[in-house]
Amino acid sequence: MRILSGMQPTGLLHLGNYEGALRNWVELQKDNEMFCCIVDWHALTTQYEDPSHIADNARQVAIDYLAAGLDPEGCAIFLQSHVKEHAELFLLLSMITPQGWLERVPTYKDKKDQLDSEDSIPFGLLGYPVLMSADILLYKADSVPVGKDQLPHIELARETVRRFNHLYREVFPEPHGLLREGVEVLPGLDGRKMSKSYGNTILMSDGPDIIRQKVRTMFTDPEKIRMGDPGHPEICPVYAYQRVYQPEKAEEIASGCRAGTLGCVADKKDLAEAIIRALAPVHERRRDLEARPEYVEEILRAGAARARGVAEATMAEVRDAMGLR
Repeated sequence: MRILSGMQPTGLLHLGNYEGALRNWVELQKDNEMFCCIVDWHALTTQYEDPSHIADNARQVAIDYLAAGLDPEGCAIFLQSHVKEHAELFLLLSMITPQGWLERVPTYKDKKDQLDSEDSIPFGLLGYPVLMSADILLYKADSVPVGKDQLPHIELARETVRRFNHLYREVFPEPHGLLREGVEVLPGLDGRKMSKSYGNTILMSDGPDIIRQKVRTMFTDPEKIRMGDPGHPEICPVYAYQRVYQPEKAEEIASGCRAGTLGCVADKKDLAEAIIRALAPVHERRRDLEARPEYVEEILRAGAARARGVAEATMAEVRDAMGLR
């Protein structure tokens, strides 16, 4: 399959990004043609007032991609803004996308409710799914690895394909969302969704001491106040991490928690060391990449060149179909 995947450079990537997406991408690259984009234009939908950090963040995300194990020989790693055809296809698709389709997207509704007034809603926020569709269709991707919350965007991309192919001629295949089954969703340190905006993350780049400090602050079962109290591991964020980082010990940990023989302090110390062990290869690769910024830049240049080769061919077909040559 040809697969398109991407993340916004709104900051350093966290364990939710790593476990929920990047580890899956590393496996997918072995048997598929991968285009791994850093969608810096998408970041402007929320950071347009101060975009000064986007470029630096994009380079850090590239390092996280590589440190996680993405192979630049096997997949194209590049910045969205380095392939201008993304913007051209976004413009053309926006001409045929009904406004009603965009207003029904659940993520738009959620973000709209968080804003003060209709006047504060930028067009980029409304048009976000069209740009995402352009990202996917530009490479004629068969599949896109996404979480369940992104499936409405994939469905909109499929509707856009059907509309374009009907209006002009068949150019695009319909993409499919690629859900990773059985993936544990890691909560934030406070039990909410892990998010940079909440400040409740463990970053992929966090060193051992920072990991230990952050894990010490993690919320636990509110009813397990002291050693000896029976706990409920199914509602405890610490146990959610234990299932990911020590699955072989998960049942033993759950039994000790329920019986009150395992205290939260000891449980957290054990978890912190497990996370540190799991991230050791990632940290080693990251240190090497940080010491070679010119190597990372060359990977981004080569990835953009490879992506442009496909993008230019697609846009030639699009212009021809629309009579714009």
